[in-house]
Amino acid sequence: MNARHQYIIQLVNARGSIAVSELAQLTGVSEVTIRQDLNLLERDQFLRRIHGSALALDSDDVGTRMHTRYSIKQAIARHAAQLINKDESVFIEGGSTNALLARALSERHDVTVITVSHYIAHLLKDAACEVIVLGGMLQKSSESMIGPLTRYCIHQVHFHKAFVGIDGWHRETGFTGRNMLRCDVVDAVLAKGVDTFVLTDSSKFGQIYPYPLSPGYQVRRLITDNALDSASLLQLQDNGVEVIQVQEDNPALFV
Repeated sequence: MNARHQYIIQLVNARGSIAVSELAQLTGVSEVTIRQDLNLLERDQFLRRIHGSALALDSDDVGTRMHTRYSIKQAIARHAAQLINKDESVFIEGGSTNALLARALSERHDVTVITVSHYIAHLLKDAACEVIVLGGMLQKSSESMIGPLTRYCIHQVHFHKAFVGIDGWHRETGFTGRNMLRCDVVDAVLAKGVDTFVLTDSSKFGQIYPYPLSPGYQVRRLITDNALDSASLLQLQDNGVEVIQVQEDNPALFV
């Protein structure tokens, strides 16, 4: 993959969709060349083509989702990493932003990471930090452990802080997820009463998925980017959620 291909992936994932004509203008090549690039990138499953445009993929695959809105997720992950103190054990649930958090902790000898994500565990296989992987049934699409055994394992371990992901938030539903068993894992973490942070970019707000987090376990802290709309911010704060907004990292420029 060359530098132009990387830049195209970055643009598509940051925008969600972008026209061939604009990609040609931004990269300084012809539309014919851009179409050839998009054919290759679609073949390798980095994006999806429609007539005249390229679309970002919507996938449960963590590696794919990590490329979507990468600079925003990286900024959220870096801020979260700064909240973790020396000699703390932290639970990292799963998802692309949490995977970036795990990567940010990989050089720290003074942290123990507890996770249900095999993707995150593999990401940390050569890391300096200690890694504990909890058991359960493997959800192959997300590479995460789920089910009653996973909930039992969460009850049996102790950690200072937890970082979880969500798929959507709406003022009528609160936080929701696309998968019932993954929401059950988050509920089990919230039930422990430790300092828990939801990590998510602002694109998730206004979206509704079928499975709500349990109303008995209140999310108290959220780290997102500064593009969160003011109405959602006010509603979250009225609901007792501390909202931390971070500035997006400057994306790398194509040369």
